[in-house]
Amino acid sequence: MHEITDGILTWAKRSERHGYDFNGFLIRDPGGNICVDPVEPTDGELDEIARAGVVHIVVTNRNHTRSANQVRARTGARTAVHAADAAYAREQGVEIDRDLEVGASVGPLIVVAAPGKSPGEVALHWPARRLLLVGDVVIGTPPGACSVLPDRVMDDPALLRASVRRLLDLDFDTLLVGDGESILRGARDRLRELSATF
Repeated sequence: MHEITDGILTWAKRSERHGYDFNGFLIRDPGGNICVDPVEPTDGELDEIARAGVVHIVVTNRNHTRSANQVRARTGARTAVHAADAAYAREQGVEIDRDLEVGASVGPLIVVAAPGKSPGEVALHWPARRLLLVGDVVIGTPPGACSVLPDRVMDDPALLRASVRRLLDLDFDTLLVGDGESILRGARDRLRELSATF
């Protein structure tokens, strides 16, 4: 586990099948720490998460429930996912405590709609930090660039592309990604370059 940017820790689980890392994030916040899309932690990482404490677990999309139950059981945090993805998550055995609502805040993060891969996918925008955190709407591969997953794994490829374009309306310079390599500077330009390929 390491600090990827001030006050935000990350840990990764390599996906050999995909050829890149899956990432989980722990955001330190005075109102209660936030864990986003927690990938399977090692015992040491789980101990570190528990020591830090977690109040909120945010799942950005139905496929990023990952180790939410494990973190929830260890920390007592409450898990939230958008209502449109909640049924699928529950079918996978994930314990969901509340719905994420677009426009609502979780600590300093504003929930932003980003559907396409799934109907309830969201991104998380931290305006004061000019930071955007995404699950599957965009992936960080190849390193230093943005891409999207293959159309065959999306519910609605055209809607996902529209979501990417709408993300460009936000002010951000840092892009933290659930899959691949995050972009710590100039990320909006990289996303604009991706959008231009659609």
